[in-house]
Amino acid sequence: MGHANRTFWRVFQATFLLLSGLGVYSNAQPLADGLRSEALPKAPSDVKPGSITYDDVPYPYPVSYLPLTLYGQDVRMAYMDVPPAGAPNGRTVLLLHGMNFGGFYFSGPIELLRNAGFRVVVPDQIGFGRSSKPIIPYNFHDMARNTRKLLESLGITNAAVVGHSMGGMLAARFAASYPDITERLVIYNPIGLTDPRYQTAWRTADDAYKATMAQTHDQLYQAFYANIRRYFPSPGAWKPEYEKYVRILYAPTLGGEWPRLAMVRAIYQQITYLDPVVYDWPKIRAKTLVLGGDKDGPDFPARAKHIADTIPAAELVLIPNAGHVPHIEVPEIFNRELLKFLKMELATQARKSE
Repeated sequence: MGHANRTFWRVFQATFLLLSGLGVYSNAQPLADGLRSEALPKAPSDVKPGSITYDDVPYPYPVSYLPLTLYGQDVRMAYMDVPPAGAPNGRTVLLLHGMNFGGFYFSGPIELLRNAGFRVVVPDQIGFGRSSKPIIPYNFHDMARNTRKLLESLGITNAAVVGHSMGGMLAARFAASYPDITERLVIYNPIGLTDPRYQTAWRTADDAYKATMAQTHDQLYQAFYANIRRYFPSPGAWKPEYEKYVRILYAPTLGGEWPRLAMVRAIYQQITYLDPVVYDWPKIRAKTLVLGGDKDGPDFPARAKHIADTIPAAELVLIPNAGHVPHIEVPEIFNRELLKFLKMELATQARKSE
């Protein structure tokens, strides 16, 4: 193994241990052999300090805010409410983001769905994206309840719920908690595939925070880079433009409010450990699609099949040679499968009316 290989692997192992302790690598696996030879980049000098509420991150549609009070703190929940293009079909799709993202990365699915006649609602959960960053306990019960309040404020009584990564865990909790609202459910590339409490040692938020704050700028950038890079494990899947997601994560570390965001991240990244949703799956009544790239970890296909087998009315679709973010990596396949599932009921209703 050459010097570059050894350097990369030492940095990656340190990054892996740090982020595993934070709960980021919930579908954890080492990088494929072909990726270990890549040198992790140093922090670029042209990244400007970023807002911890992502005010400088472009969103595809105007962002509105819902005021909430959580644990005695006044906060606001950011969201996009995108009307259908052309003839509306009378249905709403709720898109739930992953842990390292906010609604900004859903531009492709939003366009797909609105052009198919759906109204699309895309919240940033409290602690993420453009929403407030309070230092509070984070759990899926609160997230689901906040999301329900958002739908109620918009006059929406039912929706198809689509959740990616951590959003897949939240989607499961939402569907199990609010079956009368959940018209259909799509869980794609979820994390939290097992109950980790009996597999992983507990790490406090204080310890995680201290470890994060002790990192240099290069180490922080490399940690974010390694995390995003592994979302695209297939040869040739990684594109240079994907590094923009690394830069979005890194920019707030340069600002004066980074310590607050670092603590918020340390708390909410415990959520997969503290609040597993594996016990929610059997309670889900909605027709469900479990969808994901088959290269999202060596055990993902088997785990995804287990989810589909556990949810009473679920089907499984695995996308060949795709990783963790199929709506970015292979949008044509993802779009086809998502629309096929969401429009299934519309086709049935149309046949009945003929």
